[in-house]
Amino acid sequence: MKGYRIEGDEVVFTFNRNDYQSVSPDGFKPSIPFENLTIDNVVVAGQFNNWSMHRWKMKKVDENTYELRKKLSDFTDAFSWEFKFVINHEYWAEPSAQVSNTVQATKDGYHLNVLNLNLFTGAYPSKDGNVRFRLKGHEDAKEVILSGSFNKWNEHAFKMYKIDGGWEIILQLRPNDYQYRYIVDGLWMEDPTNPDRVTNEFGEYNSHISIKENVTFILNGYPNAEKVILAGSFNDWNEQQIEMSKTKTGWTATILLSGGKHHYKYIVDGNWIVDPDNPVKEYDDHGYINSVMMVK
Repeated sequence: MKGYRIEGDEVVFTFNRNDYQSVSPDGFKPSIPFENLTIDNVVVAGQFNNWSMHRWKMKKVDENTYELRKKLSDFTDAFSWEFKFVINHEYWAEPSAQVSNTVQATKDGYHLNVLNLNLFTGAYPSKDGNVRFRLKGHEDAKEVILSGSFNKWNEHAFKMYKIDGGWEIILQLRPNDYQYRYIVDGLWMEDPTNPDRVTNEFGEYNSHISIKENVTFILNGYPNAEKVILAGSFNDWNEQQIEMSKTKTGWTATILLSGGKHHYKYIVDGNWIVDPDNPVKEYDDHGYINSVMMVK
């Protein structure tokens, strides 16, 4: 990956002059050698800030390096973002086609003769990630890529590294349902160790994985209740399945949920109530109002 790294809950945009050979005033005019340009400032421009050439100014670290830190929470639910570095509020630094996280740049529906960088915030490699992908065998392969719906089926970005007996990569993924495949020296294949698969548009199979997250529901009060049940769209509104535990201040239950929107209610001694501490509510298809839990 070029142009950024992820540290904890931050995206660290990193520009290093040595990574670039040319700049251009836009995607239509010819590029010029970087060596002919003196750097006064560097800005990060991308889909996340409407390609502003002025707003996200970077801090100079040394003679060749600039950085800008942003919180992951500053980005919305999109899984990837196109971006680029702007020199002196005028020239776009052009990444090499050899960089794995590049994509063809477009403007007003037209393909430009330059590339943009891709930033992945919904899925990214991390040694402390929550999902380990491992492909056994293929020790003689030169390159193995993990591609899936979590990175818009990018064929270059998530390169797996070689381990004893195969290949591996660890990703941090948001809770959601995903499809994926491996690309072994250019040949696409499903995950042979994952029996959960779906048919794709080519008459072959994509492997499927569901990432869930522990979510804690808390109902404050009701000290005299004998039983409190959590029911919702996540368990087909089962009235017995999830019995909440009594605490000093109320009732609680922790369950695994997939990404997305979930409707729920509490059943206090047989009486259905919405969550009094959650202001987010919606009507369902039957006209009942429910509390809403969003898992991202």
